[in-house]
Order: sequence, then C-alpha cells, then structure tokens
Amino acid sequence: MAKDKVVEMGLDTFGDLTETVDGGMSTQAQSVRDVIAEGILADQVGVDFFGVGEHHRADFAVSSPEMVLASIASRTEKIQLGSAVTVLSSDDPVRVYQRFATLDAASNGRAEVILGRGSFTESFPLFGLDLAQYNELFEEKLNLFVELMGEQEVTWSGSTRPSLQGQRVFPTTESGSLKAWVGVGGSPESVVRAAHYGLPLVLAIIGGDPLRFRPFIDLYRRALTEFGQGELPIAVHSPGYVATSDDEAREELWPYYKEGRDRIAASRGWPPATRAGFDQEASPDGSLYVGSVETVAAKIARTVASLDIDRFDLKYSSGRLPHQNLMRNIELYGTQVVPLVRELLAKESELLAG
Repeated sequence: MAKDKVVEMGLDTFGDLTETVDGGMSTQAQSVRDVIAEGILADQVGVDFFGVGEHHRADFAVSSPEMVLASIASRTEKIQLGSAVTVLSSDDPVRVYQRFATLDAASNGRAEVILGRGSFTESFPLFGLDLAQYNELFEEKLNLFVELMGEQEVTWSGSTRPSLQGQRVFPTTESGSLKAWVGVGGSPESVVRAAHYGLPLVLAIIGGDPLRFRPFIDLYRRALTEFGQGELPIAVHSPGYVATSDDEAREELWPYYKEGRDRIAASRGWPPATRAGFDQEASPDGSLYVGSVETVAAKIARTVASLDIDRFDLKYSSGRLPHQNLMRNIELYGTQVVPLVRELLAKESELLAG
C-alpha cells in the first residue's frame, strides 16, 4: 500500500424492510425514511460515502436511489452520495445521467453513480425487457453512458434504444462529468470491461476470503495499462455489523442474516445458511466483517492493505435487522472503526517505510 494513501471509508444499504420495536415489519414508506435518517447519521459521524441500492422487490424499499439520496443531500454537508448499484441494463442511460447530474447539482458536487447489472432480475419483466439480452443491454447502455460523460454532443446508435444524432443531455455538471464506477461480482470479463471504458471499479465481495480477489485487481490494473488508461480508484463492498463485542455482534446478526439469505436462496436453489458457514464468513478469512470495533477494524485494514484498494464500503444492513441496530452500527463504524482502520494502516505504512 502506498505511503500516505488516504483510504475512503463508506457505508451502503439495500433499504431492507426491517423489524419494528413491537416485532412487526416496517412499511415501505417508513423504510425509506429510515434510510434517509441513516444517511444523515453517516454524515454526522464522518463517513466518506453513503450508497443506496436499487431493487424492485417487496423486501427492499428503494427502487429510486437518487430520490432518497437527494433527500439526504439536503440535510448533509460532506458525505459523498451514490447508488449501490444502479441497474443500468433495465434503465435508460440518458435518464440515469440526467437524474444523477441533478443530484450532483443539489448536493454541490457530491453525487456518484455505481453502474451494474444487479444481482436480481425483477426489473427486466417490469420494464418489458428480454432477459435473453442480459449482456447486450448492459454493454450497449454502458457504452452510451460513457459517451454522455463527456457532456458534449453525442451521436450514438445501437439495438437496445433509439439512436442519438448530435444531441446533448442536460443538466450538465459543474465539474464537467459525473463520477461513475462499475460494480462487478468478480468475473474477468466485467473487470476488463471497466478498464476498457476507463471507469473505477467496485468489487462486491460477499463470500470467501477477500484476498482471493487480488488476481481481479491485478487484472484490472494490467488492463488499464493496456488500454492506455491512467490509474483509477478501486473499491470493495462487503457486508458487516459492529457491536460492543464479537459475541454480541454475531448473536444479533445471525438470525436476520439467515432469514434474509434463506429467502433469496429459496428462489435460486441454494442450500439454507448454516451457523457454521456464518461463523466461517465472520472469521478473519471470511467476507463478513462482524464483531467488535477492534475485530472489524483489523479485518478491514487487512483487506485494504492486502488488496491495495482506495475505498472500503460496509453493507451495514441485513434483512430485517432493526433500524435502531443499524443506527448503532453506523455510529460505531463512523466514530470508532474508521479512525482505528486509519491508525492501523498508518502504522503498517510506517513499518514498510522503515
């Protein structure tokens, strides 16, 4: 890891419907309001980035991240605000650019968009799209989005949307372009595609040892060089939960983690989650950043240093895990985990330099 490199520390959420104090379920509307409150708290405790995912399912409340982020923007000052991810395959690149350029204006230049294909496919039939075109839709729309980032006249043609002939898209940004990333699950093709378009990379690491993703990062950097691109940021997104002790964190998270994972597993033919598997993922070699402040900070610092990344985003929500738990998670992360991670990384840099 480069000396004096400042690593950004972020949080993101899918806006899950959560368990209420009386044991019921939050409404979709209340869940949206809760995410807004969580984003405001993230800014107050010094987190660098807050991301909101896009889904079109009954168990998630946010189908329009930029609307939620705009509300957060009006009540925050410093935090970067972005999607996690925007499902570009089932949206229109022109409208995506316009919406996030508007968010960028409202937030005084704090908007980001993470573009991806998403891990769910409900948006395809919802918007009348053919899943057989899954790859073609993303490739073409990403190509157009990159053209729009120049904020000049665009002439473009493809098979998935109407052509553009010398047209411009408004509003434009004050910086000259949106900050856009590509979110990937770890396929070599997706990594190379991000490098080809000169876009920063977000790796979603949700299973196994995070260090096994180092070959993808090396591939991305080699591809950037081969495509004549300069150095670009790399981020990692992984789930986690912080409490006052390792045992408390694991016991509080486990039932909600299992319920949420099993709900998705049932539709995909996966086996149910087991406690042994959960504990393995929560171990130092797993992808769940669960435990005390010290445990989570040490694990994040290991990941950042080993993968040489520029940002770490903790997915702090997990199924029905209650809003009050999420707020405590955010507070501990911002006030204690983030400073400790930076302290650990600074010590490592000093050792390497010495």
